[in-house]
Order: sequence, then structure tokens, then C-alpha cells
Amino acid sequence: MPQTSAIHDATPASAAAAPAPGLAAARLYLCTDSRAEQGDFADFLRAAYAGGVDIIQLRDKNIEAAEELEKLEVLRSVAAEFGKLWAVNDRADIARLSGAPVFHVGQKDLPLPAARSLIGPDVSMGLSCHDPAQATAAAASGADYFCVGPLWATPTKPGRAAVGLSLVEHAASLATAKPWFAIGGVDLSTVDQVVAAGASRIVVVRAITHADDPTAAAQSLLSRLPALG
Repeated sequence: MPQTSAIHDATPASAAAAPAPGLAAARLYLCTDSRAEQGDFADFLRAAYAGGVDIIQLRDKNIEAAEELEKLEVLRSVAAEFGKLWAVNDRADIARLSGAPVFHVGQKDLPLPAARSLIGPDVSMGLSCHDPAQATAAAASGADYFCVGPLWATPTKPGRAAVGLSLVEHAASLATAKPWFAIGGVDLSTVDQVVAAGASRIVVVRAITHADDPTAAAQSLLSRLPALG
């Protein structure tokens, strides 16, 4: 299947593996499926990382465990090329088997203590939050980071009601040192509103996965985010 030149041209700055940066430095987090239709998983990952994506999570409900582990090995390898982070969604067993540095759970997934007992103390763990009470609890919980949203309705979370920018404002008011990300319908048309509401970090899906040039899309999103610190 034809692939975009942007994907083909993306190359790491150095072929040598570098230590993955900590979550504290991460601003742009991407969730992607396994790109089965496009057939360009590894090239797409390289293009996204080359554009400045800090973390890539494989989130694909249509693949079985064995295939997920195979795709995660590809993700692990590409992330190492760029010295970036990568993440597993929902399944602690897959996270442990794959050696993922980041693991993410939702409110109805394994409780944080149970997940921690399975993945160990060295894996960074994130939690999705959909209302102010959940965000407040996450800021004081054993999660290493949390996400707030979905800010706008999105097909990646069918049936999940949009929560609006007030949840971003609430998260910003917590003044927590814990990294947190705004998620749900964030793209170039909405990112300025998200930043104005108090977010410095975002999670995106279609803004990069549907882009003709994933590298340029990531660069454009990063240019709209404030510097950390």
C-alpha cells in the first residue's frame, strides 16, 4: 500500500539508543492502533518520534495478545532508536511481558495497587480521569501521571461524554507536581483553547494518525505547547 513520503523520509537523529526521558519532560503523547490498514507501523512510529512525540502508546482493541506483543517489540525497538518512551494500555500482563516503561489504566480497569503489584515499582503508571473528583484523587494517588478528558467527543471513545475545558481548568488548579495531560479531540484547531485553559501536555490520536505528514503534524502541535518549567 502506498505510504507518504513523510513517513519514508523520517530518520532518527542518531541510530544509537539513548536513555528515555522521564515523564516530567513529556509534552506530546500519542495513542495509535497497529496501523494494519496502512501497513506502515514501524515507519509511522519513526515519523511521529521524529516530529517530537515523547510517548507512543499502542492502543488497539482489534488484535490478540500474541500480535500485540509482536507490535510492542517493534514499538520498543523504534522508541530506543530515538531515546523516547512507549506505553501499554489496560493489560498489566502485556505490560510486564513486553517490558514497557509506561502503563496506562482507566477508571474501570485494574485498581492502581493491583496493577502496581503486577508491573513492579519501576514502570510509570498513568490513570484516565473524567471528572474533577477523579482528577483530584489521581493527583494524590499512586499514579505517576494522569489524563483528563475527553474534552470533546471523539470516535476513539464512543459513548463517552465530552467533559469540556472546565476539567482542564480544575486540573490546573490542583497545582500538582505530577504530570497530567489533556485528551479527547485535541488537534490544531483546539489546542490553543486547551493551553489557555491551563494544560501544558496533551494526548492526541487522529491529529497525527490521520495526518498526511505525521512528522510535521507533531511539530506543529509541539509549537503550540508552552515550555515546561
